Amino acid sequence: TEKPYANKCDHLSRGEEGTGDLETSPVGSLADLPFAAVDIQDDCGLPDVPQGNVPQGNPKRSKENRGDRNDHVKKRKKAKKDYQPNYFLSIPITNKKITAGIKVLQNSILRQDNRLTKAMVGDGSFHITLLVMQLLNEDEVNIGTDALLELKPFVEEILEGKHLTLPFHGIGTFQGQVGFVKLADGDHVSALLEIAETAKRTFQEKGILAGESRTFKPHLTFMKLSKAPMLWKKGVRKIEPGLYEQFIDHRFGEEILYQIDLCSMLKKKQSNGYYHCESSIVIGEKDRKEPEDAELVRLSKRLVENAVLKAVQQYLEETQNKKQPGEGNSVKAEEGDRNGDGSDNNRK
Repeated sequence: TEKPYANKCDHLSRGEEGTGDLETSPVGSLADLPFAAVDIQDDCGLPDVPQGNVPQGNPKRSKENRGDRNDHVKKRKKAKKDYQPNYFLSIPITNKKITAGIKVLQNSILRQDNRLTKAMVGDGSFHITLLVMQLLNEDEVNIGTDALLELKPFVEEILEGKHLTLPFHGIGTFQGQVGFVKLADGDHVSALLEIAETAKRTFQEKGILAGESRTFKPHLTFMKLSKAPMLWKKGVRKIEPGLYEQFIDHRFGEEILYQIDLCSMLKKKQSNGYYHCESSIVIGEKDRKEPEDAELVRLSKRLVENAVLKAVQQYLEETQNKKQPGEGNSVKAEEGDRNGDGSDNNRK
């Protein structure tokens, strides 16, 4: 039977044609999914269904209605059992200093143990997971898109018109199975936690199964042993601290929160390596000292369009100035008269 998350959604805000298809490469249980529950599932298991989106009982209900409430409890237990997130809210990491630093880190580890190649997170996929959720069909994805749009003013209210700067410093692991770059301590952490909690509440109020039972811990994953199950057979049981010890105190850089994406865990990734994105919100104005590649492309197109438009306008003006109404006809008439006179003279 076809899985419900295989349905395609039409309202794409980024990505390329064909990104709605499922990846041809095997996902392999939940090993390659980008959310915290997978990062630490060996310890805590799968995410629990949040309590906030389950209809609560009313003490004044009749016995018949209390029977309906029992049905809700049964459905909730079934939903809890079946809850498997397949979408997530992503904060993309776009600062090239951070991504370049992570590549240096990954290459350093691979020089010491090249068996870990397939455990590395690929280029373009670096992100912070803000919230995980389950969206089973196109209608639910549409609801998720609406919830994301409703989240935007709440986030901007939390930030009070200021930028949220996320500094990354040092390395950590989840039980030696997942390697991540740490988010440095500071006031930005509490702001991000408040945004995450607001996002969970916003999506749950829409009836979406979202969130996890454990505490949200923002992190930037750069490798997972679960991405390469064969490592266990090769004797690799954990990420040895010695592999990354020289980066323990490394400052990777700062990311400014400017965008939150609703992404699919299972659909085919974009050509740049980033997840398939259903919709996005932009938070304030990003401080771009160095324009992003996409912005440079847009700027180049705009410059070319303006240049072409200016050239066309200039051509039309020059043509109009050279050829006033009736002017061409009079010139031709004069030439005709001269030619005619010459012919008559020759005949004479």
